[in-house]
Amino acid sequence: MTDAHGDGDVAHVDADTVDLAFDEHDYIPTVAQDAGTGDVLMLAYVTREALDRTRETGLAHYYSRSRDELWQKGETSGHVQRVEEVRVDCDGDALLYLVDQEGGACHTGFESCFHRTLDGETVGERVFDPDDVYE
Repeated sequence: MTDAHGDGDVAHVDADTVDLAFDEHDYIPTVAQDAGTGDVLMLAYVTREALDRTRETGLAHYYSRSRDELWQKGETSGHVQRVEEVRVDCDGDALLYLVDQEGGACHTGFESCFHRTLDGETVGERVFDPDDVYE
């Protein structure tokens, strides 16, 4: 949760007191969930540095395995995730970011990255045109 000034300090997970089980690449899978609706928005990976930046700023940070770099969600699109709470699963090997999502979470323009069924049916809502955002 951000402090009264809105400048970060997500303090619900103290990485010094909670045992987190990062994998052999120093990643931990992290689900982003809309704090208001409970909708699952996306799955991404977090490094210790990404978690530290999330806690410092109150904005969701992840690690791109394909680009091999730390990134702030919404840095390009403006569709940021304000992290209200960070939860740890029972084994310490996954995180849950409860977020206030601005715009769509998916780079394809959908509100959620989980906008298709296994049969290929579209079940989510497209909330922006990616061609207009990622020029």
